[in-house]
Amino acid sequence: MLNLHRRGFLAALAVSAVPSFARTLKTVGVQLYTLRTVLPQKPLETLKALEEIGFTEAEVIGGSLDAIWPSLMQTKLKPVSVHLDTALFTTNQDKLPAALDDAKKRGLKFAVCPYIAPKDRGGVDVIKKLGETLNKAGETCAKSGLSLCYHNHAFEFEPAAGGTLLDVLMQTTDPKYVSLELDIMWSKVGGHDPVEILKKYNKRIALMHLKNVAAGVGPQFNEKVAKEAFKEVGNGSIDIPAVLKAASEVGVKHYFVEQDQTPGNPLDSLKQSFEYLKKTNF
Repeated sequence: MLNLHRRGFLAALAVSAVPSFARTLKTVGVQLYTLRTVLPQKPLETLKALEEIGFTEAEVIGGSLDAIWPSLMQTKLKPVSVHLDTALFTTNQDKLPAALDDAKKRGLKFAVCPYIAPKDRGGVDVIKKLGETLNKAGETCAKSGLSLCYHNHAFEFEPAAGGTLLDVLMQTTDPKYVSLELDIMWSKVGGHDPVEILKKYNKRIALMHLKNVAAGVGPQFNEKVAKEAFKEVGNGSIDIPAVLKAASEVGVKHYFVEQDQTPGNPLDSLKQSFEYLKKTNF
């Protein structure tokens, strides 16, 4: 009888010891931009390697889909989000419906406005105008069955109007049509703890880029950081467990590991990041 009790205790202990990673991050994705130097040459081999690492979802880049799609369909990676040309959301909205139709046919759920070039940035008035423009694009996305997300960099955290430019953008955009893809590294470079941003914008954050940054970088409001500043998820100055806990609480839907610059083969860095996440309690 004692052995039975002990066996039951050990079984219960084993269950409780299973990290909640399987629950919170059961669909860990990868942003394929990380692999831009190797993916075009060896698409199937590279995508299969991602599958073997353990990634289950992918965020793809518009303009290269035809080249990688046959290979992607030979893996178990599920493409759920696409970074499209920024102009489709701003100056060339007349071409947006066609891009969205293509994304919809491929089964994608999110269309992301990825980057505002320095020449198109500005103060509060410029950001308000951008927000109004994104509202129109977001409505077009919704009519096509996709959700529009805006991906931040560091410039959005520049102080403005008693807050930041990101505050202005989020206040100007309609939650029905525009959500946020939070890039936690760039928020840190901009001087803001990603946990703070998660708590502040809560349900408006649908997607997240998981990456890290070396200590001592920033605050600064541009992307002029050294290559060595980009770190694997578990290697930098961001408290990843705290970020994942907050993200889980606010209901972030999809997580994509990304590393803009890597010290060697990007697959090695992605594997290191994935293994770190797997070992955490999330």
